[in-house]
Amino acid sequence: MKEYIQGELLRTIANPQDVKRLEQNKLPKLCNELRDYIISVLSENSGHLASSLGAVELCVALHYVFDVPRDTLIWDVGHQAYAHKILTGRRDSFPSIRSFQGISGFPRRDESPYDCFGTGHASTSISASLGMAIADALQNDKTQEHQHIAVIGDGSMTGGMAFEALNHAGTSNANLLVILNDNGIAIDKSAGSLSSYLTQITASAKYNRIKNKVWNMLGGNTLAYAKHKTLMKKWLTAFKYVFSGKSTFFEALNVRYFGPINGNDTEDLIKTLRKLMHIKGAKILHIITVKGKGMPMAEQNPTTYHSPGLFNAKTGEIEQTNTAAECPPKYQEVFGETIIELAERDKRVIGITPAMLSGCSLDKMMKRFPERTFDVGIAEEHAVTLAAGMAARGSVPFCNIYSTFMQRAFDQIIHDVCLQNLHLVLCLDRAGLVGADGATHHGAFDLAYLRLIPNITVAAPYNEMELRNMMLTALETDTPFAIRYPRGEGSNVLWHNDMELIPIGRGVCLDDSNGKAKIAVLFLGTVGLNAQKAAEILRNEGIDIALYNYRFLKPLDTTLTDEIFTKYNKIITLEDGVISGGFGSAIAEYATEKGFNGNIVRLGLPDSFVQHGSISQLQHLCGIDCDSIAERIRQMLQ
Repeated sequence: MKEYIQGELLRTIANPQDVKRLEQNKLPKLCNELRDYIISVLSENSGHLASSLGAVELCVALHYVFDVPRDTLIWDVGHQAYAHKILTGRRDSFPSIRSFQGISGFPRRDESPYDCFGTGHASTSISASLGMAIADALQNDKTQEHQHIAVIGDGSMTGGMAFEALNHAGTSNANLLVILNDNGIAIDKSAGSLSSYLTQITASAKYNRIKNKVWNMLGGNTLAYAKHKTLMKKWLTAFKYVFSGKSTFFEALNVRYFGPINGNDTEDLIKTLRKLMHIKGAKILHIITVKGKGMPMAEQNPTTYHSPGLFNAKTGEIEQTNTAAECPPKYQEVFGETIIELAERDKRVIGITPAMLSGCSLDKMMKRFPERTFDVGIAEEHAVTLAAGMAARGSVPFCNIYSTFMQRAFDQIIHDVCLQNLHLVLCLDRAGLVGADGATHHGAFDLAYLRLIPNITVAAPYNEMELRNMMLTALETDTPFAIRYPRGEGSNVLWHNDMELIPIGRGVCLDDSNGKAKIAVLFLGTVGLNAQKAAEILRNEGIDIALYNYRFLKPLDTTLTDEIFTKYNKIITLEDGVISGGFGSAIAEYATEKGFNGNIVRLGLPDSFVQHGSISQLQHLCGIDCDSIAERIRQMLQ
């Protein structure tokens, strides 16, 4: 294994107890060595760079002050936790991060006792930490001494769950510390009025001194003088408004607010955290950090360096592999270019995304049509219902949400969109296997959960040109329409076709081997490219197969299916979603209805959570790569 930079101090750290044994004046040196190690490793093993660089001092201070895992520590979003992984026994395995059978890019309960809760989706930490605090209090009074810390940042505070949890926390006696890691940016620049509020809010030192003195005079956090303290809380809220010049949002929820402080200053962090340890109840510490801290190019371009791929560790220059003219575009780029074309044709077209402007390429539309492009923050449920409201007034929103995050808006799709049969387009980027981000980010379930909802059309393009055609078709229909497409590059350099309408619910035969085929492969989406490669492999062996691109899961092309049932008694279905309830299930169910007596084999993702690795490795693991498909066909023909 390649030797990566590990400073002399970092090499002495096997676990957080080793951090605690250091003299405090050595912690800045440890932070610098952590940064050097993270940069060294990620320069050759792509991962989430800027977020973890900004959280290094916070991570060191937390492990210096608290006793994790006895004290619970949750990172939200979990890609901020690279320094945490290094300090908790995973220093030497860190180069395997996000690699097949290596450590995860996110906290995982089954990976380390120091990861008390898995966090791949945003805005969950406060709810989970509050639940742990309440459970500890119920199980044993002595566990009140435990600290429960939720680090929430990178835009996670814009998610609705965070506010729901804060609303509950303010009414509980739970010993909860929320650390708001405010770096002013998620992947793209943070959106919304809360972000603006957090960049302006200040805390008066004089106010906090007076508040603490009065509070302690009234009995601190004991039950004594409860009535007087209730009145005092109201007075202090008004008093803080006078001192700070603005309302205290968090204290209005009965959550004590502290800060903001410099989150990249270990001394200030440690001093503040030690004080907060002795304050019971729900409290929030607002820290200001620099995303990409310690790497100038990442500090200046935090969006680019959020997950930059491979780069030069010394200069920060991102490695360029191919020019745009030499390789096919990414599907997200095809979407971004196409929606601009549609918006130029039709003023009803609107773009919506929850904090993924650059990730889904709606940043292109933001530049061209800023008044018709909306980044709503990490708020998937709101994004879908916002789109529904717009559709109810005659607009045609294209709501682009990564497949894994669209799961969070399942109720809104049913209740607010499909029940009312509203015309909007759900664009599910990163559908299927996404690679190194792993189980929390694979778009495995969208086909299964969308298929069961009435009124919606569910489509998956075979290539870039079909994606463009489906977007035009979705615009020209008048009912809910979902299009799912994968992460990464397409298959065609010349992809900028003149868009054409596609008959909804109609598939096509790509190749029937001039009637010589004895087996048919039915597929949905870009995984069909693997079937096409398998067909080429088998053709060289004298085996002919038929290939059918279904294009639509719902409505299913029953006319084409009837035709296939009459021609073939051996059928393989292929998809890059879970087998249960997806495309193969739809074919099998229809076969039962029609009394088809042939053999149907369904290929897709298993009934388990697929972990991280390269897409090619994971497709092979799941049996949907070209070699695995070819082997299943050989077995069926034998």
